[in-house]
Amino acid sequence: MEAAMGLMRRIHPKQSETALSALLSLLPHHSSDLLSQVDQPLQVLCDLESGKEYILCEYNRDADSYRSPWSNKYYPLLEDALYPSSELRKLEVEANEVFAIYRDQYYEGGISSVYMWEDDNEGFVACFLIKKDGSKTGQGRRGHLQEGAWDAIHVIEVGPEEESIAHYCLTSTIMLSLTTNDESSGTFSLSGSIRRQMNMDLSVADGHLCNMGRMIEEMEGKLRNSLDQVYFGKTKEMVCTLRPPSEVVLRLPSADLA
Repeated sequence: MEAAMGLMRRIHPKQSETALSALLSLLPHHSSDLLSQVDQPLQVLCDLESGKEYILCEYNRDADSYRSPWSNKYYPLLEDALYPSSELRKLEVEANEVFAIYRDQYYEGGISSVYMWEDDNEGFVACFLIKKDGSKTGQGRRGHLQEGAWDAIHVIEVGPEEESIAHYCLTSTIMLSLTTNDESSGTFSLSGSIRRQMNMDLSVADGHLCNMGRMIEEMEGKLRNSLDQVYFGKTKEMVCTLRPPSEVVLRLPSADLA
């Protein structure tokens, strides 16, 4: 299992689905662990009742069906399926409405879904998902990318309240991939993923949704900065070292060009 997780951390994100399928065949006794621990590029399905798209993941899956956060129904239809309690479902509906506003303000579009369920520690777990297709044929408004995808997965474990204080454990994963193909940049492909965790004890006076929203906003800011430094910063450094920009070449003495 440790070797399998090490392999999945190092494999190209575009090949992760194929690699996971192969590992499930090789390690069928570890299938539940692999499916719960290995993050995959998010898939989308349409809720036939509401007409809205929602995101598929392990957290809204029961057998081969996926529950929609909009209608609270499974597609395909499933009998004896698992559902959140009425109180948690009410919070889930509110979270989907608020998170859709957050998605539009920060991502300029995309698809979002929020799922919640009870855990065994008298608390609950919430999963916040965002998928943005930044390609020319998708939701990319600037048209610079031939292909581009941003998948964000935020899972928050909320502990039981003690003296109006609750413990929050946030685990966030960002999967990024992009490809350009034009005259100015040529053909360029970059992809990767990053995962971070945050723990906080917060007052529940403002409600769980406010606390979770602030944590996700802070975490996404940190992850965007990390991606900018690790992926784009290092790539720019390497490219400029191998092939200096034309304005730099023009300023170099002729001896340095020899």
